[in-house]
Amino acid sequence: MQFLEEARRTYVAANAGTLYWMLQRPTLGGGFLNTKQNSLTLQDYGSEDGVRGPDFTYGWIQGRGLEALVGHAEFFERELPPLAEKLDAVGRQLYGLLAALQKPDEHAYFCYDRDMTPVYADAAGNIHLQQKPQLIYSYSDAFVAKGLVAAASRYCPPALADHLAYLDRVVASIEIGRFQMDERRPLSLDSIAEQAEDFGPRMILLAAAGMLKRFGHTAHLVYAHRFISHVINRHLDALTGLLRNVPGEDSCNAGHGIEFVGFALDYLDAEADPALIEALERILISSFDKGFVGPGIATTISVASGEPQSPYCPWWSLPEVIRAAALVHQRTGSAASLRIWETAHAAFFENYWRGTPPIAYQTMTKEGPVDFVPATPDLDPGYHTGLSLLAAIRVADHLIPHNQPISG
Repeated sequence: MQFLEEARRTYVAANAGTLYWMLQRPTLGGGFLNTKQNSLTLQDYGSEDGVRGPDFTYGWIQGRGLEALVGHAEFFERELPPLAEKLDAVGRQLYGLLAALQKPDEHAYFCYDRDMTPVYADAAGNIHLQQKPQLIYSYSDAFVAKGLVAAASRYCPPALADHLAYLDRVVASIEIGRFQMDERRPLSLDSIAEQAEDFGPRMILLAAAGMLKRFGHTAHLVYAHRFISHVINRHLDALTGLLRNVPGEDSCNAGHGIEFVGFALDYLDAEADPALIEALERILISSFDKGFVGPGIATTISVASGEPQSPYCPWWSLPEVIRAAALVHQRTGSAASLRIWETAHAAFFENYWRGTPPIAYQTMTKEGPVDFVPATPDLDPGYHTGLSLLAAIRVADHLIPHNQPISG
């Protein structure tokens, strides 16, 4: 019980610190979130840094940030009301900007230039205008749709129907072959035809299920069980308990497997099939025990050998372990899930968390922090870290006797 109480205090303080840090930074483009800081040097990126700099705005980050602002505002209403008020003010502004950005062609894009025109940088770093096919969707659509639904649920209920329909279209695109994973190339059917059958899109859209459920949008949840079943039936390696990125191939993104467990358990109710809970716990244990190589989770590992295939350990997978392990522990009470929770907690706050400022190193290797950007150069706007820790806080409040939250 002592660990739960200490972990809860740590998570509340970390999240509040990050949010205050983010809120005091100058915005991008008149109101977009600005976390464009190098996590090693603590220097803000400038125009000379190209696609890392303030001339480029990432739809991914803004959608994630909007969902995080809403989730944290709801939490801090009771814990720290002045912070909740600030989060709501910024959340309303960002909601208006993102809704206006998405409305003209009913899409969102990975990267926008200074004029808010969708662009992408190719492998050589050259900037190109992005194509805008109407019937192709992407991860950026997924993150922005989730953010818009969360924000409209709190700030603008009359707009909910349109945002929910957008999210439904993103979900449907995955099952009809209209979802493109790689946004650093033209959005096209040709690009989709060349991509592998990775479970990433279903995993990311499964992340919406818990949020939809909390807001009462149950009519839009029918896909969640299909996605869970599909990933387990097509990607789970029965021998190792790992999820193969692509059926029949050897590579495993252990962090994504752990993320999948957390999102599934965030959605599943108390009547969930015990065999499914057991399978999810096994995925967590296998993914962590094989993926955690120190200082964090290796980006990819071999299913056959269990050996890491990359020296890079990004920050985001450890908070996702904290979420998944906490949710597993709430269901099973197992010693293994508590061990994983405690280990990931220690690794994140001892190896990655800077404290001053309240941000994490983006990527580390066994030699220490490195200047390697996992997906977008902007630092986490309370999404991977904040929302993961919020889920663990809810678990702690459930498990602490008398359900009495420990003040942050």
